[in-house]
Amino acid sequence: MPDSHLPEQWKDSVRDNIRQGAELNTGFIFMNILAAIIASYGLLANSPAVIIGAMIVAMLLGPITGVSLALVDGDNKLLKGSLLTLVMGTLVVLGTAFIIGLVHIRIPITPEIMSRTSPNLIDLMVALAGGAAGAYASVSPRLSTAVVGVAIATALVPPLSSASILFAHGQPGLAMGAFFLAFTNMVAIQLVSSVVLWANGFRKASHAYKDSIFIFIKQNAISLALLLAMASILTASLHRAVGQDLFESATQTTLAKVINKITGTYLSEVVFEKESNNSMEVTTVVNAFVQGAQPPTGGQVAAVEAQLPKPEDGSQLELRTRFLETTLINRDGIMYEQMKLDSSGGIKGAINP
Repeated sequence: MPDSHLPEQWKDSVRDNIRQGAELNTGFIFMNILAAIIASYGLLANSPAVIIGAMIVAMLLGPITGVSLALVDGDNKLLKGSLLTLVMGTLVVLGTAFIIGLVHIRIPITPEIMSRTSPNLIDLMVALAGGAAGAYASVSPRLSTAVVGVAIATALVPPLSSASILFAHGQPGLAMGAFFLAFTNMVAIQLVSSVVLWANGFRKASHAYKDSIFIFIKQNAISLALLLAMASILTASLHRAVGQDLFESATQTTLAKVINKITGTYLSEVVFEKESNNSMEVTTVVNAFVQGAQPPTGGQVAAVEAQLPKPEDGSQLELRTRFLETTLINRDGIMYEQMKLDSSGGIKGAINP
């Protein structure tokens, strides 16, 4: 738990360590280049294990903690230096990942990259917890910042690398989503680190004002305002994501219930996508992949469409059926007029007389 009565000698030692971690030097640049390379190739290979490896060498936590200490101590020199180091580190990661994205432009965007393009409130909570852990480890005589720093680094380098790779692939909209995730994590880690440092007695900026909490709020006003704004945005994003998941689940359940009732007809897959016309009206398209002996009519598709739930975002709904007539043939001719794989991988169907 926070200890505001740490020995002054220990506090000075912590301050020295944080200042060293916030310095811009060759080692800092080199290690972040390596982190970006590891993260980028892990993202392109869709390998979580390789992405985790990027956090071992990343050094972006140092300047963020430097900003936190500078704000609670009122150290403008440290603040400027830490911000410069953080900006340079961020640019190094972005530039390295962008070059890798261009070199491997033919590699398609992977799920690991896409998972970082839609941040929500859950990501913010993770960043706040990680930032608190990192700050407390840095001031506690009993803990090491190594493991905590490694854990937080993965919340910064992979989304930055994802943003650059997406920019290289000509996807600026998705890229901004990944960059927003990284920026959110930076602000959250900085603010909660300032809180932990202040609570542990690192507050030179407010000693002259009897440790007034209002001085702390004033020093961190920009970060606090940014965090509140982003929290609002991320909460809305989480609400949309949950609503979309519920809509897709309800749609799949309804389609399966209706289509599988038709003799010899089976729903094999459902794919959701968004389309917009020249008037910028968005339509949620539900692609139902159906197999059987007899394709449905337009009237049947319309009847099923009318039973589907409405999209959470208020867009128009359109059901499109992609029908595949499936038969099984051996040397004697058609064995089955309809075919469906059961749960064990066997074939179910009606034997053709």
